[in-house]
This record gives sequence, structure tokens and C-alpha cells, in this order.
Amino acid sequence: MGRTRENKQEIINELKDLLSETQLAFVIDYTSLSVAEITDLRNRIRPTGGICKITKNTFMGMAVQGDENWQPMDQFLNHSSAFLLVKEDISGAVKAYKAFRKDTKKTELRGGVLEGRALSKEQIEALGDLPTKDQLYAQIAGALNAITAKIAIGVKEIPSSLARGIKAVSEQENQDAA
Repeated sequence: MGRTRENKQEIINELKDLLSETQLAFVIDYTSLSVAEITDLRNRIRPTGGICKITKNTFMGMAVQGDENWQPMDQFLNHSSAFLLVKEDISGAVKAYKAFRKDTKKTELRGGVLEGRALSKEQIEALGDLPTKDQLYAQIAGALNAITAKIAIGVKEIPSSLARGIKAVSEQENQDAA
């Protein structure tokens, strides 16, 4: 028994809801992946705030229809497609996918969409070279910590240098008096 019209509409509405929360969507060919490998990919993507959605290209095409942000995805909707939808950490999700692809050597990245622009395979892989959100937080925290340390050292140095100056003047006066 096939899907009912209502069931198909539910799937399309679910895809629209997922896309409304998504920053980056990229499309991969998953033809040769086993269920265990797809589960592994999902488990790798999930901690980065992403999900792996496998659906018919027709359903995804209907979900992006009329939405300027996702319309460029039409060009990637051919053959067997899995959609990696990233809500939070774009760089982390791309890195997770690249690690998965390196381990399995079975998937092919077709391209993706970010902020209404179609991205090539190379552009998406370049996003993976950027620091992850956690790495950026660590860099910002390190920079803030360095600034506060320099301020603390500077504030501490003012009285110390004043004391050294007074001591030097005092010693000079003692030598002059002697």
C-alpha cells in the first residue's frame, strides 16, 4: 500500500519545519551505505546539532519550493540523496561528515545551500576547515584571559614601580647626605 496524500503532506511539512531551523543543508549520495553506516553517520552528526534525513528528492523539492533560502537545493536533487541539515555547528558537522567519508570511502558530497546560496563541494569542505564553535569559544576566552592578565599585571606594576622610584630617591638622598 502506497502513501496517502495526507501522509505525503505530513512528510513535506516536517521537512519544511526542519529547514526553518537549519543554517546549512548539504546533499550526499548515500547509495552504497548500509543501515549501520547511515546510523554511524547520524551518530557523528548529531553532537554538532545536525541531523541526517533520508527522503525522496520529490518531497524535498516540494519542501523547498517557493522558499528563497532553500530553492538552490533543486540542482542537487538527483539520484539517491541524503540531506545533512545543520542547525548549530556548521564547521563541526562538515568535519564529522568528512571523517565519516574518509572512514567509509562510500559517499559523495554533491553540494549544499547556506543562506540562500548554492555551495559547491569545495566550498562546503572549506567550511570544515574553519574552527568549530567550541574552538572559537576557547579562542575568545583565551584572548579575554590574556587581556585581563595584562591589565592585572599593569595595575600591579604601577605601585611597584612607584615604590622602586621612592626607594631610589630615598637612597640617593641618603648618599647625598653622607
